[in-house]
Amino acid sequence: MDNGACSYRRFLDGDESAFDEIMDEYFRGLVFFIDRYVHNVHASEDIAIDVFSDLIVHKKRYNFKVSLKTYLYMLGRSRALDHLKHNKIIDFVGLDQASSLADEENILEDTVLRNERKKAVNAALSKLPEDMRLVIHLVYFEDMTYDDAARVLKKSRKQVDNLLYRAKRRLYIILGEDGECVL
Repeated sequence: MDNGACSYRRFLDGDESAFDEIMDEYFRGLVFFIDRYVHNVHASEDIAIDVFSDLIVHKKRYNFKVSLKTYLYMLGRSRALDHLKHNKIIDFVGLDQASSLADEENILEDTVLRNERKKAVNAALSKLPEDMRLVIHLVYFEDMTYDDAARVLKKSRKQVDNLLYRAKRRLYIILGEDGECVL
């Protein structure tokens, strides 16, 4: 269950380079996860930076009972939901700016989804309800255990298991015959 805990212990002992290792390991994935909630790459990056800042400022809050990755994603989810609650204003973007925003989101997705097979799965995921997308992302893209995903999503392990089962069935239907090759 190390998942960054060793690096964080080194950071607590004064090794500044250990925090850089943690940032390198988890930052992009955390931004991608937060973006699933807020749908804004820049806000997602800001929230992720806040999560890592919280890790520096409040060193005693992380108690090593869950993996560091799970802890970061729990904080990220909480901060993303706070962001949504406090920013209910709809931002209107001009057509000239919309293409540049879409390009930035594609760049971020390309870093996480590196080949065509993953892109097909991502397109199918976008057709799933939000809770199914999030559980698929945590378990399969972030390699979290069912228990860790349940903690992040504030659900029971059985609920996560049921969501995954239903999500996989829906993905198989969405992907159709190609799904046999992809899944």
